[in-house]
Amino acid sequence: MLVDAHAHLLPQDYPEDAPACFPRMEAIDGDTARLLVFGAMRFRARDVFFQAERRIEEMDASGVDAEVVTPMPPLLRYDLPVADGLALARHVNEFTATLCAVAPERLIGFGMVPLQDPDAAAAELAAIRAAGLHGVEIASNVLGASIGDERFLPFFAEAERLDLPIFVHAMPAATDRLPPSAAGTYVVGLEGALAAASLITGGTAAKCPNLRISFSHAAGGFPLMVPRAQYFWSGSWNEEPPNPERAVMPDDGPSPLEYARRFYYDSMVFDRRALRYLVDLLGHDRLLVGSDFPAMLREEPAGRSLRLLGLPEKELEDITWHNAFRFLGIDPPR
Repeated sequence: MLVDAHAHLLPQDYPEDAPACFPRMEAIDGDTARLLVFGAMRFRARDVFFQAERRIEEMDASGVDAEVVTPMPPLLRYDLPVADGLALARHVNEFTATLCAVAPERLIGFGMVPLQDPDAAAAELAAIRAAGLHGVEIASNVLGASIGDERFLPFFAEAERLDLPIFVHAMPAATDRLPPSAAGTYVVGLEGALAAASLITGGTAAKCPNLRISFSHAAGGFPLMVPRAQYFWSGSWNEEPPNPERAVMPDDGPSPLEYARRFYYDSMVFDRRALRYLVDLLGHDRLLVGSDFPAMLREEPAGRSLRLLGLPEKELEDITWHNAFRFLGIDPPR
């Protein structure tokens, strides 16, 4: 069995009386795809984004048994007025629930919230759960603010209380240190790292110990940051016993590595050597299959790089499907 825990959707349409700041999906002559128009964005969305039957056809062709489907990240527009952001989230969430109802054991939907207002976002989580959605997607920053900032703690605490998992998708923030052409490559790696690190350094990981949270693209560069943070905390190399004389920033709480091993990470890192490092550092029980489908093409067959690692069968099965259901907090289908 294989569960793709990082896949996306787009609604087929938006209300005719929607606010001017809403996206539009325009028909394309002679094509089953539609054109997403959202501000300056123009994106040709294949029918698999919004037609359940087409999704299932492509899942079958790739050897995927189930998908965790989340809104395409450009829909996470935290710059909208709160009322408009909430209306957009509710429209997308309703579409997601309808799409997934076609095949609920194969399409596992996540909602979205207007995180620019943490209180409104927290209040919407109950509605997401009531709609039959299994979690919520957020961006790695909110208009440049770290998700580990204390202002967002009530949102994470409510998700923990409701037992709703969170999927953090890397979202480029404005920066003048790299060119715009790097937004989808290097900046995404930076954003994932900053998001994961901020949840530790900002105290959210400590205050919400039972929160289930996963990061797109294995949280970018975060896994390479963790050993350095671990050394500063313990003064030791290679998980050897702590050496207080070498420790730069010791404390008596969980170590950076312990916190990192509470999170989940998807496998969309494009290289088996990177996957091997993730398994060695974080553990096979922390990894999920991810593809970014259909925004990006899957490996054929899905999970090919994972299988190149030669992992024991039990570890491979954990990554390809057991971990996904643990992250979701639901029983796997028989």
